[in-house]
Amino acid sequence: MRFLSLLSLVLLMGCNAPSGYFRASSATRISVNGSVFDVRARGTLAEAVRVNPQYAPRFGPLRTRAGLAMALVTRCSVTRVLGDQALVIGRLDCPDRRPPALYVHKVCRRVADDRSGVPTYACALGDAVQTTRGASIYWG
Repeated sequence: MRFLSLLSLVLLMGCNAPSGYFRASSATRISVNGSVFDVRARGTLAEAVRVNPQYAPRFGPLRTRAGLAMALVTRCSVTRVLGDQALVIGRLDCPDRRPPALYVHKVCRRVADDRSGVPTYACALGDAVQTTRGASIYWG
């Protein structure tokens, strides 16, 4: 019985572990429209691991939320988003490391921090998000 308890603890510890490429990067926790992600970035890629429980999430809305989370944390445009409901990888476009893309902050507003200090954003999505100022957050 002890062995099974120990084994289950070890397996649960791997649920929020970064993939090998992002292992050296520190995580930033952020909440976007009810989904909580740990975002890590390295080079031109970013990884968003969803850490909150959600019942039967569809990938379409999660992909959008994860792309917005990566853009808010890295302050870069996200040009491609791939993955599944738990782990999402995004390609970053930061040619000259300018201040954050304005379109992300136009559609997302910081509403509060929860008790653990996680920044929480409410984002209104629509056609204006897709292409504003010649950059695209998303997609495909």
